[in-house]
Amino acid sequence: MKTKLSKIEANSKISEFFQKSSFTKEEVRKIRRLAMKYKIKLGKNRQKFCKRCLSQLKGKTRITKTHKTIECQECGCKNKFRLS
Repeated sequence: MKTKLSKIEANSKISEFFQKSSFTKEEVRKIRRLAMKYKIKLGKNRQKFCKRCLSQLKGKTRITKTHKTIECQECGCKNKFRLS
């Protein structure tokens, strides 16, 4: 039987996960599903993994006045984030 978490427990589990230095695609998939289930926004943590392949985001970085673009080494997808 699956255990139910409160929103606060789920949020703490997500924040603990993103403090790790390395993670796998399957772990990211589980954490994203957990965040969607409890309607928790990932915020700045979205910049730590690729939106297509869910691997740790590393690669070429380009910065313009308004956006930061990181090209994934794994799949070549360009992840674009707004600078604030």
